[in-house]
Amino acid sequence: MGFPCPEGSQRDLKLRKGCCMKNRATLIRTIAIALVCSAISFIAGYFVSVGTLVSWDVMLTRPLTDWFKQQYALFFDKSQVDIENIEAFNRVKNLLNSRYYKPVDVNDLLEGAIRGLAAGTEDPYTVYYNPEEMRKFLEEATGNYEGIGVLVGMDENYILTVGDVFPGTPAKEAGIQKGDKIVKVDDEDVTVIRDIDLIVKKIKGPPGTVVKITVYREEIRDYIDFQVTRQAINVSYISSKILEDGIGYIRIKQFDNDISEDFRNHLNSLLARGIKGLVIDVRDNPGGDYREVVRICDMLLPKGLIVYVEDRAGQRKEEFSDENYVDIPISLLVNENSASASEILSGALKDYNRATLVGTRTYGKGLVQQIDMHFTNGGGLKYTIARYFTPSGVCIHEVGVEPDVEVALDEALRNKSLDDIPHDKDNQLQVALAELRKKMP
Repeated sequence: MGFPCPEGSQRDLKLRKGCCMKNRATLIRTIAIALVCSAISFIAGYFVSVGTLVSWDVMLTRPLTDWFKQQYALFFDKSQVDIENIEAFNRVKNLLNSRYYKPVDVNDLLEGAIRGLAAGTEDPYTVYYNPEEMRKFLEEATGNYEGIGVLVGMDENYILTVGDVFPGTPAKEAGIQKGDKIVKVDDEDVTVIRDIDLIVKKIKGPPGTVVKITVYREEIRDYIDFQVTRQAINVSYISSKILEDGIGYIRIKQFDNDISEDFRNHLNSLLARGIKGLVIDVRDNPGGDYREVVRICDMLLPKGLIVYVEDRAGQRKEEFSDENYVDIPISLLVNENSASASEILSGALKDYNRATLVGTRTYGKGLVQQIDMHFTNGGGLKYTIARYFTPSGVCIHEVGVEPDVEVALDEALRNKSLDDIPHDKDNQLQVALAELRKKMP
């Protein structure tokens, strides 16, 4: 079948033949362009599912058969990433995959790379969780869990440190003390892990199983191994009592997800018994639920700003208290292990002059995290989304909250749990009581 030419007279035959040839050439060029575009589209579509970070010079060094395997790809904006880093990634992957002394699981390598993305922020609070870690992380933060019975936090060098040991727990019976630095769990070095939750999940486990905990105890400058049998732990993160002179005392060990209701109940019970002043103790409290500490602040503050967070774009989210609050003198006990939610409470009460802060400067954790759970593999990312500020506009991250009256715990008591220190021997508490009496009627 030929190509149709325009109709015309016999004398235009030569012109018509030329037109036909021109149309044929145009059509051929069009077909050729279409074929090239199809090939480019195929290649582009292929590389959208290629399994490495692709650079053209790497393509040329790979066997042709490799490019016809079903693969996946990762892409980066060339304005944000140096090509040398892409090439280095490919070379490391290829060498490990082909020359490492034993076969490697490329999925494990990739998971390590994903962790590296989070670690690259150099923020200890930003971390990737694989599916199993995510499942454990999402377990309810209540007083019921399966573990050894310690409250822990990170020190200034990001070494997991025992902040408290609960009475009647396996850790207490084994001899673990407040201040012990946990350096190994089941002989695995955990000093290289900067995320507290990842280490804690290694310590927790089914009741009846044994976990080996290696600690460094500074007072003897030596390491100690403990074989601790896990059990179901049921602890209360809040306690209260009435001290001399009609002074109420509430200790909050951690802000778990129902602590505000517990605090309200304890506070109402003390008020019903006629207290004239209140000591709130958040020493060694590593923090917890943001919403819960805001609710507690609302009970203690007049109408106004409690705290606000600010993201990278400068957008603010503010939390306010209403006009109803308990108007009695307050002393707040803090120390270097009072962190996060404890510092929200400390900063707000201090800014409103609602409490006299007694103790030592707080830890200095003023960042807010969010968890993205929308991962098809069941994993997740905990990442820092904002900084928080006290009502006066101070971000206490890496600074902490300064007490109004600075006093360190007596050296002989430094490694004792607060539960084991008699009130009359607790010099920080005694100063807090003295400050409170100055304000009491």
